[in-house]
Amino acid sequence: MSAALHLQRGLRERLRRGEAHLTLVEPQAYLTYHPLLAEVAAGTIDPRHVVVPLRRELTECRVLTARITRIEHATRRAWADAAGPGEAPAPVELGYDVLVLAPGSVSRTAPVPGLAEHGRRFSTVGEAVGLRDHVLEQLDLATTTRDPALRQAALTFVFVGAGYAGVGALAELEDMARYAVRGHHNITPDDLRWVLVEATDRILAEESPELAEHTLAQLRERNVDVRLRTTLESAAGGVMALSDGSRFAARTLVWTAGVRPNPLLRDTDLPLDTTGRVRCLGSLQVLGPDGRALPGAWAAGDGAAVPDPHADGAPCAPNAQHAFAQAELLAANVLAALADGPHASGIAEYRPDTPACSTSLGLGRAVAHTRRGGRLTGRRAWWLHRARHLRRLPSGERRVRILMDWAMTGLFSREVVPLGRPERRERPEQADERPG
Repeated sequence: MSAALHLQRGLRERLRRGEAHLTLVEPQAYLTYHPLLAEVAAGTIDPRHVVVPLRRELTECRVLTARITRIEHATRRAWADAAGPGEAPAPVELGYDVLVLAPGSVSRTAPVPGLAEHGRRFSTVGEAVGLRDHVLEQLDLATTTRDPALRQAALTFVFVGAGYAGVGALAELEDMARYAVRGHHNITPDDLRWVLVEATDRILAEESPELAEHTLAQLRERNVDVRLRTTLESAAGGVMALSDGSRFAARTLVWTAGVRPNPLLRDTDLPLDTTGRVRCLGSLQVLGPDGRALPGAWAAGDGAAVPDPHADGAPCAPNAQHAFAQAELLAANVLAALADGPHASGIAEYRPDTPACSTSLGLGRAVAHTRRGGRLTGRRAWWLHRARHLRRLPSGERRVRILMDWAMTGLFSREVVPLGRPERRERPEQADERPG
């Protein structure tokens, strides 16, 4: 969406005169701003406000709500499938002159017994809202049940994967649950058990070691059980079996253990690296088999293997900071190539700024890495984290709505009522027939 917005601005007059056509193909009719999903799960942001309707923002662009099934760049053709669930495929052929690939990534899963039955993902608005409701329902269950084992399982929350998504989601939900137990007469914050499982030797692998260590210390101060160099071996029967030998029951298992490139990329004739990402030059042009730029093909974001000069040419990490910066540069380079040809002098190399990442750890708490190499924690980091993501959100209206959400959260107490599941209607014979 970000690349399309910049291209729309640069081609606006040509688009209106019919001299150019801009088409965006995306299975969903909206952009989900993933960095704020943790605050959706915590209830501080309305779920509708982290999604941006594509057609509202891309007014000069043809938006097709469909899924690309195949790309044949050699003939400049792509096929899209607009069929709904359970419907027969109805492929549509699309011709093009310039291809911009930005399909992003999907959640990476593992063949862990019981994961499919008991695990939850955290990559969509629906999953974030569902997780929030589930956590609150577990508190209600723990308050009501007289079974000690069931109560302990309901109050145990396991997150697998300690990247930005896992750390942010756990910290925000722990903060929300700590507030929510005030309304439960027989639960205290100390009764809650939060477990973070990470296969490597540190959390927040994309952050500086110092900031990662500080975040780890903060989590442990809040009694979060962080297991490093540990993997989930099984979740069968709702019993978590970890590689360190521990076994315990938990009714909440959240899988946030990384991402992988969108499988769509395998259905193209473009060169991929060993991880399944499109091989790119620093200019964001797709790298052809001959080692030169492939004419008319560009890529950015999680699905593009763009060399990072700060990492000795290794591909950029799949995160929002790189994605937005690459999208802006890609659009500028495409416009330069359209004006002066593929070898135009205006085509620039991607040189990312110093990492400026951050993650929220609950209301008033965060950790942040500044562009000058400094580190912030606490409330200052929290304000910086919010300001960064508000600036990156590609919709002025959504920025205002989220600001209002934050203001209302500061003025009033949190809403801690689960509302995600539809109410079951009573059958007529079960309805209360008492008068009044």
